[in-house]
Amino acid sequence: MKTSLLLAVAAWACLVSGIQAQQTLRIRGSDTLGAKLVPQLAEQFKLSHGRQLSFDIAAEGSSTAFTNLASDTADIGMSSRRIKAEETRFCESKGIVLREMEIAWDLIVIVVNEDNPVTNLTRQQVRQIFTGEIRDWSELEGKPGRVSAYTRNTSSGAYKDFMSLALGDLEYGTRTQKMAGNEQIAAEVGANVNGVGYVGYAYADAKGVRIVSIDGVLPVPAMVKSYAYSRPTYLYTRGEPSGMVKAFMDYINTPAGDVIVSSCGFVPKSKAR
Repeated sequence: MKTSLLLAVAAWACLVSGIQAQQTLRIRGSDTLGAKLVPQLAEQFKLSHGRQLSFDIAAEGSSTAFTNLASDTADIGMSSRRIKAEETRFCESKGIVLREMEIAWDLIVIVVNEDNPVTNLTRQQVRQIFTGEIRDWSELEGKPGRVSAYTRNTSSGAYKDFMSLALGDLEYGTRTQKMAGNEQIAAEVGANVNGVGYVGYAYADAKGVRIVSIDGVLPVPAMVKSYAYSRPTYLYTRGEPSGMVKAFMDYINTPAGDVIVSSCGFVPKSKAR
């Protein structure tokens, strides 16, 4: 009897310990997703799943999603672009088959300093600015001044996506200045009257910057599929998600998740179809 009681107490202690144990979801990758959207989703998810859940989020560029997943230092990878073939092969060489989930759509918008009189650019002009062919704002009927073009760095999904969407896969100009994140680009453009850069729509309300229209069209969520520089964004997992990872990813696809996605300046995938 005494032995049975001790075993029962031990079993209960293990159960309580398991319930109370802190679980941490490690999320790595895209700055576009990881600076605002995913932290907001994580915070709201935590409120409905208890205080014992925590999130460890590092937003250092889409390419880091796949290196972290391959090394088992991430439970979820964030990417503002679809995985590359060489990244798939690298993960498979580690015995890992990734699963992909589209999370939301993003609009890459062109921002200039609020004191820049230029309000519209054609797609050709955008290409010429970021390849370095246009070097002075006077070529665009703006005030004379050397164009300072800011781009994301090479680890960013936006860097490659913008090259494909806006530059026709041409190389960036040698004078473009690479920044670590959307907020850094917005800050540089906001402080430089001759600055121009691209950021996710969620970051275009930064101080000192203004969105320009492209061929007369301003980017708005309702036009996400027809806007020149829009793209889907993704989450990746090591195999089929399970447990709390699956619960979190399922939550993103709920109406509550859609509300957060919209409030953060993205377009829910349910509305982008």
